[in-house]
Amino acid sequence: MAKNIVIGIGNLLCFDDAIGVIVASYLKRNFEYEPKLEILDGGTLGLNLIEYFVEYNNVFIIDTISTCEEVGSIYKIPSDELLGGGRYKNTAHEVEVIQMLETCELYGKKAEITIFGIVPQDINRMEIGLSKRLIDKFDMLIETVIKNIQELDIKVTKKANFSAQEIIKELKC
Repeated sequence: MAKNIVIGIGNLLCFDDAIGVIVASYLKRNFEYEPKLEILDGGTLGLNLIEYFVEYNNVFIIDTISTCEEVGSIYKIPSDELLGGGRYKNTAHEVEVIQMLETCELYGKKAEITIFGIVPQDINRMEIGLSKRLIDKFDMLIETVIKNIQELDIKVTKKANFSAQEIIKELKC
């Protein structure tokens, strides 16, 4: 059976940079998955996430991306675009992700890695929360990730109805 994981990356204390952590918590609190799907708050673990890149079949990373595109724009970036020098958008944690992908190549095994990125409005503000623009696009990002989880033949069932704002409030505690 395939091992699948969703990893939310970002610094919870840096406003929009926390989107990955907030999405991971939202997915964990609001849905059940069959067969099992692991969801991890990868926070700022950086290169310590490499074991997941080697041990899992499919890894979905949720992160912000650095680009001049409109705030709230959502992108799906396969790992071969990052490694192959394709026309990808830079993730805020791009160097770490690329280093992990390159290290996996040395192991001769790596997961199918897909990055779901959203353009942030503000990653410099020291506050737990999200800008209004990212809150407005939050449901669209969740729908995009859920659709791709389902494409792995994983059944997704809603078990609760916590809002993004409620998840943020919980994370503040």
